[in-house]
Amino acid sequence: MKTVKVLLTAVIVTIAYSTFIQSAEDNSNSTAKGETMKAEDPLRAKIQEKLRTTKGKVALTDAEWQLLLTPTQYYVCREKGTERAFTGDYYNSKKKGTYKCSACGAKLFSSDTKFDSGTGWPSFWRPANDAGVRTEEDSTLGVQRTEVLCSRCDSHLGHVFNDGPAPTHLRYCINSVSLELDEDKNSE
Repeated sequence: MKTVKVLLTAVIVTIAYSTFIQSAEDNSNSTAKGETMKAEDPLRAKIQEKLRTTKGKVALTDAEWQLLLTPTQYYVCREKGTERAFTGDYYNSKKKGTYKCSACGAKLFSSDTKFDSGTGWPSFWRPANDAGVRTEEDSTLGVQRTEVLCSRCDSHLGHVFNDGPAPTHLRYCINSVSLELDEDKNSE
């Protein structure tokens, strides 16, 4: 029964995602995988400085987030979107390091807890620390799920499911675009 629920959830999410993604792509002036950050300007630099110096919770306006993030990052992190499966930079990455929030830089996950779930999104069986992420119930798309958010800036990261490996049996299914890998210097 548990497997049927997981499969049903995956099918519903995939169908709903394909409906919404075209709209997001039509409204985005990004260049998909090759999307680059916006050019430096004084206002953007001020926002970045605010992020660097703020201790605890980060509160930016929508306009500030739009200036700071790429269109795809904004769609996923601030509008609770989803990137297409198997398209993100990290779903198949074996690089070692710490995965941070692409919006605020908070430490979220370690590559030591990353595993191949076969879903097309980076999956982890535990956050880097319990305070790095928070969860809340999500009933969008007609399915009850548990949303994963960055504790520091409330950016949408993905969802957590109870079909992961031991020892936690959890699968944190996270959008690549909501992550930034701080690669270990000594890893190859």
